[in-house]
Amino acid sequence: MSLILSAEQTMLRDSARSFLAEQSPVSALRQLRDSADATGFSRSLWAKFAEMGFTGVLVPEALGGLGLGPVESGVVMAQIGRQLCASPLLASSLVAVTALRQAGTPAQQQQWLPQMASGQTIATLAVDEGAKHRPLGFATTARVDSDGSGNGVGWLLDGAKTLVLDGHVADLLIVAATLPDGGVGLFLVAPQTAGVQIERTVMVDAHNAARVTLQGVRLSADARLGGPDAGSSAVALNAALDVGRAGAAAELLGLADEVFDRTVQYLKDRRQFGKAIGEFQALQHRAAHLYTELEISRAALLKAEQALDADIHRAGAAVAVAKARAGRTATLAVQEAVQMHGGMGMTDAFEIGFFMKRARVLQELWGDTHFHLDALARRRGY
Repeated sequence: MSLILSAEQTMLRDSARSFLAEQSPVSALRQLRDSADATGFSRSLWAKFAEMGFTGVLVPEALGGLGLGPVESGVVMAQIGRQLCASPLLASSLVAVTALRQAGTPAQQQQWLPQMASGQTIATLAVDEGAKHRPLGFATTARVDSDGSGNGVGWLLDGAKTLVLDGHVADLLIVAATLPDGGVGLFLVAPQTAGVQIERTVMVDAHNAARVTLQGVRLSADARLGGPDAGSSAVALNAALDVGRAGAAAELLGLADEVFDRTVQYLKDRRQFGKAIGEFQALQHRAAHLYTELEISRAALLKAEQALDADIHRAGAAVAVAKARAGRTATLAVQEAVQMHGGMGMTDAFEIGFFMKRARVLQELWGDTHFHLDALARRRGY
């Protein structure tokens, strides 16, 4: 398949770019940070996301969404990266939607996906428990609870989760837990359920996450994704994470594109010794190197998104390549931008620092470059 966007995907990209540049420039993130906003994102902007169809990009048309795929969601995420827009789109409309589509029963999908497509419900996946991403290394347990909630045999959850994206504003938590037989279960948990405690953690990039503690949380049998008799949900969890990783990679690449464009413009505008600094060969070499890295990473990302669209359960290697490359390329982009902008590149008054902080968080999210290189090596028998 060709590694270029179709005409329709290009139109979506251009529409998202102009919309976000007008409605949510980088200055909006600064305002959210400086005002210590309680939600950490704009509710009115989220409503406009729903009007544009962004919140339902991966939801089937029959359930109120656009019925598009990972390439289209990545196109939108890249434009979000360009503007550093704080929103629950990645957590809710990509990862949580995929978890429900992969593991949910028809009744569960009918209940939640239309609400998520309309933006009325924000959902998020709670999986990680430590400082580094360990997708199956969690201690949260789900035990059979014969004293459930009046609906027969239920579940009792205990554990703690970290880096739960937008967990403080979520209307629905999808919690990964270890089952009595050692398998993986995904559970739908309302934040107001007794025993659930949520603590907002504002990250270094002024975006939002939360710590979630579960102490004796009683759930009915139908709170489990896939129903009471579902098998292990490890495959569905990995699929949801891969969609999230591709989305994060797209945001990283969009971020890196914006930083590169700003840096090239600065090289043209800044004059020293009577000429534009972009005329100096050493800076030209650095800019050319960054450009080639961006284009290689762009191809790797599109390949991963196409692989997810073709067979979500066999796209892991392509997604690992894309996430590893996007993290490394975005890191190079922001570091070069700071260097080539000189002293002002380090100041808070200048926006380059916001891009550097966001790149660092996205690099860690659902596995950094080293995590995915190791995953590739293990896949190939090393």
